Amino acid sequence: RHLVEQLELLGSAYDLPATLSGGMRQRAALARTLMEDRPVVLMDEPFSALDAITRLQLQDLSANLLKKQTVLLVTHDPLEALRLGNHIYLLANRPAQLEKITELTNQTPRNIGEPSILAHQADLLTRMKTSAKGF
Repeated sequence: RHLVEQLELLGSAYDLPATLSGGMRQRAALARTLMEDRPVVLMDEPFSALDAITRLQLQDLSANLLKKQTVLLVTHDPLEALRLGNHIYLLANRPAQLEKITELTNQTPRNIGEPSILAHQADLLTRMKTSAKGF
């Protein structure tokens, strides 16, 4: 119940999934993930359908609730990866290649305005743009 409240879904706790908005469905899926007490958590674009502020808030909540787990997060958002990840990789090119970008050691979630995070974001965006040739 506390988690559902933190995800601002308490008023819709008994609603059918088909009646929820896309963002509410995304938060419900996140709740299912966060409820599990698993040593490894796989997350594929868990914040993609959310507005910017809700996205940041749920990134913070997830980072705090998953501190003791190993998390594999797939995202197309470089800032999200840099806020939440410790080992940042870029999957790009054809055939697909995995490139290690950086390793961050400070506490997550990281501040979006931190100069080193912004520098990493610029570098990562440049690498992503270069690997997206042909689009």
